Amino acid sequence: MSRTVLITGANGEMGHALIDRLAQETSTNIIAVDLHPLDDQLAAKVGTNLAGDVSDPRLWDELGTHDIDEVYHLAALLSTSAERSPERAHNVNVNGTMGLLSMSRAIGARVGRPVTFLFPSTIAVYGLSSVEAKERAGAVKEDEHCQPITMYGINKLYCEQLGSYMSRRYGQLLDQQQDVLDFRALRFPGLISAHTVPTGGTSDYAPEMIHAAAQGKDYACFVRADARIPFMAMPDGVQALLQLAAAPRASLSRTVYNIGAFAPTAAQIASRVTGHWPSVAVSYAPHPKRQAIVDSWCADVDDSAARADWQWAPQYDEESAFNTYLIPTITARYGG
Repeated sequence: MSRTVLITGANGEMGHALIDRLAQETSTNIIAVDLHPLDDQLAAKVGTNLAGDVSDPRLWDELGTHDIDEVYHLAALLSTSAERSPERAHNVNVNGTMGLLSMSRAIGARVGRPVTFLFPSTIAVYGLSSVEAKERAGAVKEDEHCQPITMYGINKLYCEQLGSYMSRRYGQLLDQQQDVLDFRALRFPGLISAHTVPTGGTSDYAPEMIHAAAQGKDYACFVRADARIPFMAMPDGVQALLQLAAAPRASLSRTVYNIGAFAPTAAQIASRVTGHWPSVAVSYAPHPKRQAIVDSWCADVDDSAARADWQWAPQYDEESAFNTYLIPTITARYGG
């Protein structure tokens, strides 16, 4: 049976990976949206390639003419970028999400089946008051320490609640008892891709360090050596989205799930990098604002709900993520 999938933010790290994965399914028609058109190689893998702003009602109207089965709403202004422009972040991250939720509900009502709406959230929704509090908290659960200190985290937490509300309150046509909207969210840790260079994220010190080393460049890390947050290899992030999308609604005990994989310190990441590229030096030059953001995020997540409800389990732990995915692939990227 064929299905139509919408991917917003298609030019981003996860968008690239998700398109590559879904394009392998001949029964899947992909609609890709980004501010800028996809390059020719990526565009060849999608059925419809649209350039537009996800906060623009004209885009919602155009997309609403398609019989979409699943939405992967990846478009967002990320943490560091959102701090520089909070008004723009709110418009893209919140207004864009609300418009797409309403659009999805209308599609579901028109076609007579629920549109599944996958929303990538983030550990930025957490806000620990100090490094000591962060250490005491350990691996946090979904309903703990949700006091974000950044615009990005505030936007994402609100959209989690907005999507849950829209799905619960307006996700069914009351006169027909017909489900029309099914919202599901994942709180991602820092995602590291071997294929794209990140921009605008506060967790980017990890991939930046690897990409710099693969080019033979020293790297000045913008957080302290002891800074710790959870990370995940990009293929596991894509797999988690697809796995949650496929899970029966009845098996889900919540609409928002933590997922985790490994949680090294910056120094532990640097040790793996310099162990492979011994001629490269990693130093530490903490940026006060970015360090404060990382300090407020949890050291790790408790993802037991995802493991119990839809059998989440990452393919890559820390060792295999670096040794079999990140280092070999990034080395090859730069002709190493």
